[in-house]
Amino acid sequence: MPRLINYTHCPACGSDQVKKKLAAKDHTVSGEIFEIWYCVSCTNGFTQSIPVAEEIGPYYQSAAYVSHSDTEKGLINRLYHLVRNYTLTGKRNLLQKTTGKREGFLLDVGAGTGAFSHTMQQAGWQVTALEPDATARENAKRRYGLQPMPAETLYQLPENSFDAITLWHVLEHVHDLQGYLDCFRKLLKRGGKLVIAVPNYTSYDAGKYGEYWAAWDVPRHLYHFSPAGMKQVGNRHGFELVNIHPMWFDSFYVAMLSEQYRKGNIVRAFWHGLLSNLIAMTDHSRCSSVIYVFVKP
Repeated sequence: MPRLINYTHCPACGSDQVKKKLAAKDHTVSGEIFEIWYCVSCTNGFTQSIPVAEEIGPYYQSAAYVSHSDTEKGLINRLYHLVRNYTLTGKRNLLQKTTGKREGFLLDVGAGTGAFSHTMQQAGWQVTALEPDATARENAKRRYGLQPMPAETLYQLPENSFDAITLWHVLEHVHDLQGYLDCFRKLLKRGGKLVIAVPNYTSYDAGKYGEYWAAWDVPRHLYHFSPAGMKQVGNRHGFELVNIHPMWFDSFYVAMLSEQYRKGNIVRAFWHGLLSNLIAMTDHSRCSSVIYVFVKP
C-alpha cells in the first residue's frame, strides 16, 4: 500500500477551515474513489489520501494519459491533437505579448512530450524544459529532439535567469506547491512573468457534471483551484496577478470526457461545453480552464 497524505489544514493557505466537498472516481487508471475537500478561507480545493510524491507514479501509467503517452487512439485524443496544433500558436503569441519579447529565456515546467517547448524553440526562445515522467521525456526526445530534465532539477537552476516560466496544467500535480512557487520567484528576472493554466472548479461545466467532472482527475490532480484562490496563492509568494485568459477548447474536451465517464453522448458534451463558454464570455473567471499571468515586481 502506498503511503498517503491526509490534510487537516489547507495545503494552499494553511487554514484549518476545511470541509469535504464530494467524492470522485479515478476513471483513468485505478477505479478508486478519492474525497475532494475545499478550504472555506481561500476557496481552493484539494484531494485527500493522495500517495506521496515517490509513490504516485503508478497512477500516471496509462496509455490513455495523453500528456505523457501522446497517444492519438480514440476520438477524444484525436480531437485533442487536432486542436493542440492551433492552441500551441495561441500560447506562443500569448507569451510573447505578455512578456513583450519576441525571444527570451523560458522555463517550461511539466513539459510533457515537449510540444510547447518545441514551439518556443522554433520561435527563437532559449528553453529549459522540466518533466518528471521518464516516458514523457523519452517521447519529447524522440519527437522533437528535446532533452527535458527531471523535475528536481528545478531547485538547482540559477536565480534571476528566466523571462518567463510556464506551467500548462501542471501546478495541480505538484506535491511541493509552496516550494515550487518560492523557487519560481527566485528564478524569474524582475518583471518576469509566471504563466499558470489550471482547471477551474467554479466553472459551469464543473457544477454540471459534479463527481463526473473529468478535470477532478483524482488522484493526479492534488489541488483544485478557484480564481480567487489562485490569486491568493500568487500573492502569498510575492507575485501580482496582472491578467487572466480563458482556455475555450478545454470546456469541450472536459465535457466529452465527463460524458464518457457517465455514459452520456458527444452531442450533450458539445452543448454543455458551448454553454460553459457562453457563460464565461462575460466573465473569463468562469471558464472551464483559466490561464493566470503573474508578474514578479
